[in-house]
Amino acid sequence: MIGGSEAAETGGRFADNIVYFARTLRHAGIPVGPAAVIDAVRAVEAAGIGSREDFYWTLHAVFVNKREHMLVFREAFELYWQSRGLLEKMLAMLSPVAPARPQAEKPKAGQTRANQAMNRGADTAQEIERPELEIDARLTISSREVLQEKDFAQMTVEEIAEAKQALRELRLPADRIETRRLVSANRGRFDPRRAMRASLKVGGDIILPRFRTRAEVLPPLVALCDISGSMSQYSRMMLHFLHAVTEHRRRVHTFVFGTRLTNVTRQLRMKDPDEALAGCSDQVVDWSGGTRIASTLHTFNRDWSRRVLGQGATVLLITDGLERDGDVDLAHEMDRLHRSCRKLIWLNPLLRFDGFEARAFGIRTMLPHVDIFKSIHSLAAIGDLVKVLSADGSGAGSDPRRYIDAA
Repeated sequence: MIGGSEAAETGGRFADNIVYFARTLRHAGIPVGPAAVIDAVRAVEAAGIGSREDFYWTLHAVFVNKREHMLVFREAFELYWQSRGLLEKMLAMLSPVAPARPQAEKPKAGQTRANQAMNRGADTAQEIERPELEIDARLTISSREVLQEKDFAQMTVEEIAEAKQALRELRLPADRIETRRLVSANRGRFDPRRAMRASLKVGGDIILPRFRTRAEVLPPLVALCDISGSMSQYSRMMLHFLHAVTEHRRRVHTFVFGTRLTNVTRQLRMKDPDEALAGCSDQVVDWSGGTRIASTLHTFNRDWSRRVLGQGATVLLITDGLERDGDVDLAHEMDRLHRSCRKLIWLNPLLRFDGFEARAFGIRTMLPHVDIFKSIHSLAAIGDLVKVLSADGSGAGSDPRRYIDAA
């Protein structure tokens, strides 16, 4: 390995490229300040340049402080240092054998944001007009249909900011259900007790009719959100959606899971959405990891089902259904969850593909136990979810039986 001082002499403006790379990260949404840039240069000088992987993890240790920034950093690193060939030139100068250049991979979730951040300012002469985004209470009307239909994983930094703002302005319609408790009303069943009490106020001579009806309440809304690596982009936007719902509706319970179940309901009750998401990130230890759906549902059914699934609760199961363990108890846990709630809605981003088929073991096992099967990859999909959650939109989702029969 060659020391940092010799690298500075041979590489010329290598420190400047680290500064430009830090700007790329900042434009891609990663908070990188001047102090972090200085620390990165000093870290490279101290560690030296031995291989591409060593250089990657040296910068990663300085610039990445949150789990949600790992994906964007990886894509920005690949795009910046590969396209300009800077790292390969340095390794060729400082090493007897330069490492082989990795093969190009197909586009990934964070690559769009990283690519746009790297090329920011290249076309300053051409100004792109961005029409204003107008969203009604149900998130069904927008002056920019492209943003409505665009996949969350392919959105740029500015588009994600607009989508978050749209989710903050979202309001759920009233999905009320009747309870067995009776309350006074202007019409309904005759209430003899209230009628007799009212007559006593006038000496018992006049008995005016009094009525009662069943009380209506908003049922609990329970969300089980997959935060594994394949779901990280979609689950983060869904947490913004659930934060907006939690702010304007009582009895909303949110759980996230990867390899274990974590209750983040208290964190999502914070007023500021960024602070709420940061609290969720600090609370969760398995973000962007693997997936164990069966064991997670078992934990929820055992520890939380009776606490949060009372009074006709609606459950939102947000996952791609790609179970890693192949646990035979998955069907049993799904059936138990389905029987414990009034409506079980499965939100799967894989439905965005026209040729989707229920081939995976987890998907085929879970489908028979859900009431509605929907995609959740865009703002338009969330708008459809609002219709499903409304009192008059129970049939707006996809029937899971069509995928079961096709499989």
